[in-house]
Amino acid sequence: MTVSASSSSSASPHRPFVPLSKAKIRRIVFSSSVGNALEWFDFLVYGFFATIIAKQFFPMQDEWLSTLLAIATFGISFLMRPLGAVVLGVYGDRKGRKAALTLAIALMMIGTFTMAVMPPFSSIGVAAPVLVLLARLVQGFAVGGEFGSATAFMVEHSPSQRGYYASWQFASQGLAAITAAAFGSLLTGWLPAEHLNSWGWRVPFVFGLLIGPVGYYIRSHLDETPEFVAMREQREAAGAHKAADETKDASFASQWVNLLLAIGIVAQSTVGVYVLQLYMPLYAVKQLHMAAAASFGVVVLNGGMQFIFSPLMGALSDRIGRIRIMLTTSVLMGVLIYPMFAWLQSHPTIGWLLALQGVAGIFKAAYSGPMPALMSEIFPTQVRSTGLSIAYSLGVTLFGGFAPTIVETFIHLTGDKLAPSYYVLLAAVLSGVSLAIVAVRMRRGRLAQARVQPA
Repeated sequence: MTVSASSSSSASPHRPFVPLSKAKIRRIVFSSSVGNALEWFDFLVYGFFATIIAKQFFPMQDEWLSTLLAIATFGISFLMRPLGAVVLGVYGDRKGRKAALTLAIALMMIGTFTMAVMPPFSSIGVAAPVLVLLARLVQGFAVGGEFGSATAFMVEHSPSQRGYYASWQFASQGLAAITAAAFGSLLTGWLPAEHLNSWGWRVPFVFGLLIGPVGYYIRSHLDETPEFVAMREQREAAGAHKAADETKDASFASQWVNLLLAIGIVAQSTVGVYVLQLYMPLYAVKQLHMAAAASFGVVVLNGGMQFIFSPLMGALSDRIGRIRIMLTTSVLMGVLIYPMFAWLQSHPTIGWLLALQGVAGIFKAAYSGPMPALMSEIFPTQVRSTGLSIAYSLGVTLFGGFAPTIVETFIHLTGDKLAPSYYVLLAAVLSGVSLAIVAVRMRRGRLAQARVQPA
């Protein structure tokens, strides 16, 4: 079995791709990435204000245990991602990318709304943490199908610029990180502790709630991708029963190796977010004893690097190849991450933290910018949304969702403050091996395809 070779083909020999206007390109990019941006903004804000949320909804005598419960609730939501990936992924492959995207952002708004208005434990007792958990579960379900449907929507509009289009998935994450960190820094620096703890931490969730309806409106007024439309016409011509059987075979019989490889590829990207972005403000305050407001600034730098360089790396991957860029980044990350954390541990200053975050942000962009396009090329069109959603959701759940909890617990039990570097190193090795295997399989697929071509 080889990696799908159909990804570079056009939608149909009778339906050529029509060049898109700049206005339509902007609508496609914004509508596809706004859900991803809203997702990461919501999760980053939750992580940044985890200590306050812990006091509001998970009050315990042991402050560490209270914080751990809040972080664990954040992680538990990731258990819903695979379910959301299956349900919304299959829905997107059967009903269309547009339909799945519209449903996903509507569900996301429910989770964000709940966090914005939820009364604290002191007002409604145990119902508060239970409802917060339910809100995170709904959010996790929605996000599970978001990545696959949004990525498929982007890449199926432009076969020749898949890398650039899909890179906006992670450029939007960078923008979300900048916005979330800006809120964290401003609110922490300007509001008195009493106001921040009572209502100030809710302000970012209200802001996120205002963005959601805009994304919903734009998504509901977009056209379906030409590649999906062509596939749907072929299904109707072949017969619904046959098409369903083919989709089932592609999803569960012939794609499991590609699914495992895609999960491995996600590891480095998701750890880069959840350890080097989400967890770093908490790490800077608790382990390096820096001011909370200053620690948020490093996330702005990391997010800025990601926002600027992800589209550049995605476009570059359209020219020189995705695996070449990503594998080089995996090697560099594996070699440099431990020395960078060791130096930061010996020199715990804001300057060195900024340096680490700047390098990590560039590495994150270089790896994640080309990643969605590469993943989309692993799966054929008829199961692309499902394959992308499941692979990404499982990868994020396994390597990202509980990463802050694992790292924080490891530091608490061992006292080793270099724990984040170990986790990032493990992810870089796993992703590097996965990329190497994909490269070999793609090469074999091209050679096999060349042998059957007529002279």
